[in-house]
Amino acid sequence: MTSKVVIVGGGVIGSAVAYFLRASDPSVQVTVIERDPTYARSSSALSAASIRQQFSTPLSVQMSLYGIAFLRSIGERLEVDGVQPSIDLHEGGYLFLATAAGVATLRENHALQTRLGADISLLDSQRLRERFAWMNTDDLAAGAFGESGEGWFDGYGLVQAFRKKAQALGARYVAADVVGLERDGRTVTHAVTSNGESHACDMLVNAAGAWSRTIAQMLGIDIPVHARRRSIFNVSSPARLSACPLVIDPSGVYFRPEGRTYICGTSPSADNDPDDLPLDEVDHALFDDVIWPTLAHRVPAFEALRVENCWSGYYEYNVLDQNAIIGCHPDIENCIFANGFSGHGLQQGPATGRGVSELILHGRYTTLDLSSLGWQRVLDNQPIVEKNVV
Repeated sequence: MTSKVVIVGGGVIGSAVAYFLRASDPSVQVTVIERDPTYARSSSALSAASIRQQFSTPLSVQMSLYGIAFLRSIGERLEVDGVQPSIDLHEGGYLFLATAAGVATLRENHALQTRLGADISLLDSQRLRERFAWMNTDDLAAGAFGESGEGWFDGYGLVQAFRKKAQALGARYVAADVVGLERDGRTVTHAVTSNGESHACDMLVNAAGAWSRTIAQMLGIDIPVHARRRSIFNVSSPARLSACPLVIDPSGVYFRPEGRTYICGTSPSADNDPDDLPLDEVDHALFDDVIWPTLAHRVPAFEALRVENCWSGYYEYNVLDQNAIIGCHPDIENCIFANGFSGHGLQQGPATGRGVSELILHGRYTTLDLSSLGWQRVLDNQPIVEKNVV
């Protein structure tokens, strides 16, 4: 019987696991070890914090459908002492844009998403012009728009809500680094922390995000998850775009409203995306050379932009297929990995927390089957192909 669970990492994944464990079985002792309780460098706090169902694989769609249901009811679910948390959820929708070359993929994805229950509309170029008159559609053939269930929210607020509720339910949080893991054969027995403590465990959960590879290496396991820096820019413009969703340009550049300003960004090219770049630096060249020209082309009113703020955070980037790795590695029988979300951790956090807690408590998934995200595909070098990687 699992009575002591140690979770490495107290971001959205680790705290979601802690919450679901304690909510499901208060007899389980849960210890969350978080190196930075301020979350100043946490991917959860530094991301663009959004949720969508516009994926091309069924499981990703289903995880986010559960995610939006959870976020909509977060006040009741994560209430502590009569105080209901708010994450300022805006269901403004995602708008994926496509040129003629991308229409077939957009249609195929749309068919899958709507079959699974997502509220997505497929718009031709004329309907795009009618609904988003501020957009240059001359080179566009179609777009897919989330009418509901997609949008953005306060990512830091979600992490804090999970953490506070987990603590209220009895989870213990320890502010320290994990500096070693003790094993007895194929079993992890203790997590040793930088404050000199040794935490006994029946089950270990690696939810260390961008630092998950270090934890895996302590067990002699090489996980293909790397810390990849992503820069986000907050810009102001005299433009006032009515009913502006989170727009994904065919180039991969995205933008969305943030109050009276806008948040934007894109991924760097594959040949300019090294590991572990410093978070106190921002890729201004990417903004000047790629993001701003793309924004000005797509929204003519964005010719006049000013960067008000900018920051960088890490993607815990799975270099195999940019999908999460969830489950046990065959070499270690009592360590569950929940890593490599590649920018989707916040929106997949609720489904992951629930699923990992089921694995721990029941030895299997009892709601949504996440087994296709397990280690076997990694060991077999069989990536899951997700077409809508942002």
